Order: sequence, then structure tokens, then C-alpha cells
Amino acid sequence: MNRYPTVLTIAGSDSGGGAGIQADLKTIAALGAYGTSAITALTAQNTQGVRAIHPVPPAFLKEQLEAVFEDITIDAVKIGMVNTVEVALVIAQMLDRFKPGFVVFDPVMVSTSGSRLIREETVDVLWKELFPRVDLITPNLDEGEILIGGQVRTAATMKGAATQMVEKGCKAVLLKGGHLVAPTIYDVLVQKAQDPLILESDYIDSRNVHGTGCTLSSAIATYVARGNSLTESIIFAKEYIAGAIREGKDVVTGHGPGPLNHTFSPISMQILS
Repeated sequence: MNRYPTVLTIAGSDSGGGAGIQADLKTIAALGAYGTSAITALTAQNTQGVRAIHPVPPAFLKEQLEAVFEDITIDAVKIGMVNTVEVALVIAQMLDRFKPGFVVFDPVMVSTSGSRLIREETVDVLWKELFPRVDLITPNLDEGEILIGGQVRTAATMKGAATQMVEKGCKAVLLKGGHLVAPTIYDVLVQKAQDPLILESDYIDSRNVHGTGCTLSSAIATYVARGNSLTESIIFAKEYIAGAIREGKDVVTGHGPGPLNHTFSPISMQILS
């Protein structure tokens, strides 16, 4: 019998629809896969900011994960914000138990306004319990600085930081340079036993970039679920992100920075169809 390529997203809920679980499920569907979810927290937010956060009890997160894994074949997993030790430990336990074929972790640690969202003890647990269990992490520059404890603001320092993360225990790191405003944006991919790969893309001037990190990691998971290699999936996902930003840059959603256009259909979908 036929079945859909299936992706599980483990992340928080964004009531404004631009990031988190909502962005993940939109992306997964737009790229031709079936999305399932386990929610780590509920948020009351819109395009202007976060009003309140209601954490999901770790025991209930475990129930969600067991319900999905025990019934549905999962081809890839995307993990979003993990801001407590207890949530990190539950996810690590479930990864060990169900052993999904591919896991990408977007370690959300800093808000758009620059506020730190994760405690130091949780970062330590991520290094020990989650990073060794996932196939790829996708930190931005602010998160990269937290993870290595140093400044990361140029292509050269990005390469060094990503290499340092792999040497410390990550299987692969895609360090994203989108926070640097320049004509060319650099992302650096470092994998064990492979030369670093620097990926270039044109800067797109848009205020509608809410949820970009969530969307990129979900796109990577979806392309892997559809049978592509990790490098291919990253390249295709970056193409999708660029097109989604371009298609959404002139659209007004609310009174603050809006989301990308998740319904954008990239060329890679024509290749895969």
C-alpha cells in the first residue's frame, strides 16, 4: 500500500501562525509530506510579539510522542524550542526508544528582540543528551555564540564555530548567517569527516521573516523524508526559503513583522514530482 512521506514536528504552538508548529505543518504540507506534531508549549502571540507562554507538562509531551510513534511511521523529525531540562530529557528518551531515521534540531535560544530564552543548565543538557542523538542542528548566529561561548559574526568565524560544534559532539551543523545584513548571505554546513560547505544566497529585503528558522528546519526534514540526501535537502530547503521570502515580502499580515509565504512552490518540487 502507498503511504505519505511523514514528518513529526516537536515544537511550540504559535497562535499567530507564523512560526512553531503552525509554520512547520504548513511547510511540510507545502512540500508534499504528511505532518504530525507534539506540542512542547502553547503561546499567545501575534506579529507584534509574545504575550504569554504556557509550558506543556513533560508527561503529556511524552504521551503525544508515544501516540504518534506507536501508530505512524515517521520518516523524519524536526525539533524546535526546547527550553527546559525536563522536556529535553523526554525527547532524548523517545528518540532512543523509537529511533527515527533522521532528526533535525533547530535550537531556539534567543528571541527576535535579543532576549535569551534558555537557561545555561538546559544548554548543558542539550550538549549531553540531545545533540549527540540528532543528525543536524541549525543554529543562527546568536545561538551559535551561546553554544561555543564566543563571537560569530563573519564567514570565517562561522566556519570555525560550526567545526568546533562538530568536534564537541554534533554529527552535522548548519550555521545560519541570515542575521547579517549584506548583499550575500552565508550559511556554513559542517559534517563529520567532510570538508565544510559554504552556501551563498542573495539577501532579500523583507520585514516578513517571522518563523524563518522553523520553516527551514521543517523543509530540510521534509526533503529528507522524501528521499533526498542531507546536503540535497539543505540546498532545496534554502531555495524554498528564498522563494517564500520573496513571495511574501509585500504581503501584510497583522501590524508587525509577518511570516513568509509558506504556500510557495519551489522548482525542486517539480524535480521530485
